Amino acid sequence: QVRLVESGRGSVQAGGSLRLSCVASGYPYRSYSMAWFRQAPGREREGVAAINRNGRTSYANSVKGRFTISQDDAKNTLYLQMNNLNPEDSAMYYCARTQADWVPLIGNFYNSWGQGTQVTVSS
Repeated sequence: QVRLVESGRGSVQAGGSLRLSCVASGYPYRSYSMAWFRQAPGREREGVAAINRNGRTSYANSVKGRFTISQDDAKNTLYLQMNNLNPEDSAMYYCARTQADWVPLIGNFYNSWGQGTQVTVSS
């Protein structure tokens, strides 16, 4: 049974930092690419960052230079380091997996999702 479990939810002030984690289980972690998505109330889901099994990454323009996606294969864990947060980053953040190797930021390419973790940034 595939499971993706996010953690690291929090509330910070603008300019602060948070690190999200996503622990994967039930499948061979390195066989899939992983990504972070987010969705704020009333807004469409947005791809934030993705990483493939070789470490290739892609980022949404809105987070480039502020967010870093990484993974620890030994721990089957995906991370998202978020720095210089602003209120527009407030959303529910989800991790997801895909067999696509080209690190897409389009949700339709992902077939397993976590339950999400909330990030709130105040001004």
